[in-house]
Formats: sequence, C-alpha cells, structure tokens
Amino acid sequence: MAPRTLDRPARGGDRSPRAVVARARRRRAARVVLVTLGLAGVCATLFCLTLSFGEVVVPLPDVMRTLLGTGNGGSGFIINQLRLPRALVGIMVGSAFGISGAIFQTLLRNPLASPDIIGISAGASAAAVVAVLWLDLGGYAVSAAAFAGALATAAMIYTLAWRDGVTGYRLVLVGIAMAAVMTSVVSYSLTRAEVYAAYEALVWLTGSLNATTWPTVRVLGTTVAVLVPLALLAGRWLRALQLGDDAARALGASVQACRLGLLVAAVALAAVATAAAGPVAFVAFFSGPIARQLVGNNGVALVPAAFVGAVVVLASDFVAQHALESVQLPVGVVTAMIGAPYLLWLLATTNRVGRGG
Repeated sequence: MAPRTLDRPARGGDRSPRAVVARARRRRAARVVLVTLGLAGVCATLFCLTLSFGEVVVPLPDVMRTLLGTGNGGSGFIINQLRLPRALVGIMVGSAFGISGAIFQTLLRNPLASPDIIGISAGASAAAVVAVLWLDLGGYAVSAAAFAGALATAAMIYTLAWRDGVTGYRLVLVGIAMAAVMTSVVSYSLTRAEVYAAYEALVWLTGSLNATTWPTVRVLGTTVAVLVPLALLAGRWLRALQLGDDAARALGASVQACRLGLLVAAVALAAVATAAAGPVAFVAFFSGPIARQLVGNNGVALVPAAFVGAVVVLASDFVAQHALESVQLPVGVVTAMIGAPYLLWLLATTNRVGRGG
C-alpha cells in the first residue's frame, strides 16, 4: 500500500479550524442557492398558473407559446392585456416588500421592524387618502402622493428617533407611534367623506392588484430595476452591522452612514410597492423571517426574501381571484388573513422567551 503523503487530508477530511469554517461556508452557500432556486421555481409555477386560470382557462402550452410570441390572437389578448400586467406587478410588489422588510428587520434586529408595523405604509396610506378625499385626485397622482407620504413619514420617524444616532429599539417605538398617528388621519378622513369617495379610498387602503395596467408595470418596473440592485449592494453592510455598532466600526464601517443608506433603500422599495398596489398587509413583515428559516441561518437572505414576497403575493392574489365565484377580493385581504395569526404567534413567543420587554 502506498504511503500517505503529508498534504493529503486524513480520513474523514481536514479537521483544522480553517477547513471546518470553509466547509460550513460552502454548505451554507449551497443551501442558500438551493433555497433560492426552489423559490424561483415555485414563483415561476404560480406565475404560469395565474396566467392560465380565469373565466377562460388557457392551457399551459398556449400560455408558453403566447409568452414566446407565437400564440394565437385570443389567448394573446387574454394573457398579454388582462393577466400578464397583474402577475408582473404582483411579482415586483412582493419582491420590493420582501427586500424592504428583510432590510428593516435585519438592520434594526427586531422582527417587528417592518414597513407595515413601524408606520411607513401607514404614512403612504394617509397621504393617499388625503389625496383622494381632500384634494379629489386620482390615478397616478394618488400613487405619487403615497410615495411622497411614505418618504415623509420615514424622515419624521428617523428625525424623532435620533439621539446622537439611531438605535433599533427607539426607532421601532417611534415608528409604532407614528403608525397610530397616521391611522388616526385615515380614520378621521374616512368619517368626513362621502360614501362613494370613502369606498374608493377603502379599496386602495386594502391593497389590490385589480386595476393593474401596463403603464403601472412600466413605472414600477423602472423603479424596481434601479432600487433592487442598489438595495442588494447596500445589503453587504448589513453583515457588519449585524455584529453590533462597535464591531462594525472596528471593521471600518461608518455606522450611521451605512444605516441611513440602508433605511433609504428599504423605505424607497416600500414606497414604490405601496404606490403601485396599496399597503398589501404583512408581506414585508413575514417574508424576511420565512426566508431566514429556509436558508437555516441568521444571515441577511435578501434575495430569498424577495422570492418569498413574490410567492406570497402571487399565491394570495390567486386565492383572492378564485376563492369566491361571484367576486374578486383584494389581495390585501388574503395576506392579512395569513399575517395576522403570524403576528399574534410572534408576539406570544417573543413575550414567552422574555424578549418582549
């Protein structure tokens, strides 16, 4: 038998600390890739089912031919004009909410820190309701008002939470208080409005994809194509900030500048998603935790969170369209039915382990 050379690893592999860490990193990276590919496959399946099912069922082969530009006129009209814009907006809105929520929760190290809990979505809703009920605006003007309202609310939260820097716990508390203020603005506006106008505002507040059109796809697609890569690039700062402010400074990171940049990216993503489809409840709240559970570590998981958000919105919208024969529900109704029990479970378990304060 040939003698074993010194550089050949012993039976069972190299057990040096460097080799053990390298193997752990490879396993984690492989799991992240597998989870991401799996979520992408689920998202693609739901996308095709959304295009196929409806009052007129289009077979999946015809769906594929239409997407490739070789379908017939009938299926082409149904898919390209009626169903494709809605599905694309659902994917982009879910991805934007997913990344935004994951950034907030990771940055602030608090599972409650998502745009729909700390007042960002409430600020957008209040601005949209004021635009509809008090300024008599409609269409893209309401979306623009929602976008501006989200940014203004985030700026107020950040300013009020500032005390020689911003900590996650204080920002969450200020955000919850701001959400209550914005909700009171919405409630007061609805009580003062005419019934028809209040109904129009209420539909927008629920979060819906029912009125999605190609111009919405183009505007949302342009903004998401810019914001998502910027958010993913900024996400590399999260790894240092996860270690704590002192450790991040020791690694050379400018803590407050990195935190402000990440918050701006997260707020912008939540704002454009809300402006396009309304405050679709709880998507930003539970996309990040689900993604982190799937990848099996406490990492950042922004890309898996984006796919989880897209899957949740597509699946919820499919249920909202087909659960009842006589009416199409807003997608926000379904996501609220999923998210509310999760919020109660999170509050109960957090309080049980003593993290609830």
